Amino acid sequence: MMPSLSLRVSQNLTLTPQLQQSIRLLQLSTQELTQEVEQMLDENPFLEREGEEAPESEAGKESAESAEAADAADKAAETTASTDTNNSSDFEPGTSDQPLDFGAGKETGVDAEAAAGDSASDWEEWGGELPARASASEDDDETPMSDRRSEHLSLQDVLHRQALSLRLCQEDRAALYFLIESLNDDGYLEETLAELAQSFGDATDPERYEALLHHLTVALRLLQSLEPIGVGARNLSECMQLQIKAQQRLLDEEGSDTPEADALALDTALLVCQESLDLLARRDVRKLMQLTGCNEAAVRSALALIAKLEPRPGRPYADVDRNTIIPDVIVRPSNERNLPVPGFSVQLNAEVMPRLRVQDVYANALRSHKGSEGHGALQQRLQEARWFIKNIQQRFDTILRVSQAIVERQRNFFVHGELAMRPMVLREIADELGLHESTISRVTTAKYMATPQGTFELKYFFGSGLGTETGGSASSTAVKALIKQLLDEESAKKPLSDAKIADLLQAQGIECARRTVAKYREAMRIPPASLRKAL
Repeated sequence: MMPSLSLRVSQNLTLTPQLQQSIRLLQLSTQELTQEVEQMLDENPFLEREGEEAPESEAGKESAESAEAADAADKAAETTASTDTNNSSDFEPGTSDQPLDFGAGKETGVDAEAAAGDSASDWEEWGGELPARASASEDDDETPMSDRRSEHLSLQDVLHRQALSLRLCQEDRAALYFLIESLNDDGYLEETLAELAQSFGDATDPERYEALLHHLTVALRLLQSLEPIGVGARNLSECMQLQIKAQQRLLDEEGSDTPEADALALDTALLVCQESLDLLARRDVRKLMQLTGCNEAAVRSALALIAKLEPRPGRPYADVDRNTIIPDVIVRPSNERNLPVPGFSVQLNAEVMPRLRVQDVYANALRSHKGSEGHGALQQRLQEARWFIKNIQQRFDTILRVSQAIVERQRNFFVHGELAMRPMVLREIADELGLHESTISRVTTAKYMATPQGTFELKYFFGSGLGTETGGSASSTAVKALIKQLLDEESAKKPLSDAKIADLLQAQGIECARRTVAKYREAMRIPPASLRKAL
């Protein structure tokens, strides 16, 4: 086969690094963008925040500052050394006089096993004594009362404070500390005591394993006696039983003043929780009567009592700040003239916009040293900083344009609420702004808008439409709101079925099948009619 030359014409789409970065920044959420900015500030010396002072370019000032910093470091080291010398006689690690503090391992990032250190005793290796925080009382005195009120206490913090008041041996205290740290956010133990005991190492030693299991069992009883009641349960059934038994103890303390009906309801509730939870979820009164041997009135009273229990004991101590949503766009009613969207002010949230600039000192120094070694690499870094700033600005400009288009098309929603939402798809906004649908999808993902009706993800304003008798269409969001309104107004003794809701929607001119109603109801996390029926 003879070699030959030929020409071929083809078209290829090539994304430049700048365009790739622009696309990636556009799809990032606010939190991810903040992390990206911090990383770029650390890696690129030509990038800085607005408001930060430029570094001194004079060598004399730099050397003077370095000398002052070195002197300050030496003085600090001498002060620290003298302080350690004075305090060395007041604290001796490993002595039996030191109180146990199971919060120390959590704050220092060391678990109970690692904090104990090396010792000949198996129990010291497993738990050990933890040194107390010498400066805890001083910090509490210096902390303002307002800051202490606003300090968030986790479930583990609350339990550790209660555990400090218990008189326990070293092994039981270490076991209790370990169980507290093993709880999930809801206050449950996800692993069995046998699995927790095996996690400490060699399970082939029967004596050591049985000792571990014994102390964990004792610690579990202590843990389940702490507040909130129900903490330390292994499953939902045990959690509810713990709460019911606590109420029974309170009634026993009252003695003869206890109403017989309340005692019977608690006894029945305890029997119901010990049976199948599926029957409890379905509120199958007849089968529960057969299993418990109680009459219908007692079972219904027990179900009403169980409904008031807390299935997640750790919920009151959840850190709600982690779920806080910071909006990217803020929409307010406005009477100003010449607004892009008449009647509404659509603005970017200044708190989420990073203010960046190119470092002038370094850029001028690079400009005055052209042709020097490494000039090309530094010039590339400078260009990357300029691209990054430009792409950040372009990202927020695109978000603002898309938000303004959304507010313009969903004006009735911002005035009247969800029932006035109109159907809208990504292509409508893409055609209006001259962008691709994928770009609109990236902009509306993980971006939020604060409105008079609440804070919503930009994707919330897009939805399919359902046909109406007039030939138009109704937004699926508006239909969901209408379904929720119908369910809020239903009779508790005779709740609406999905078929009945479909008929009511049909009467209002909205063509919605029963299966569609069930899908929308489940999306709103509303139980079926059988579970909404009053007892």
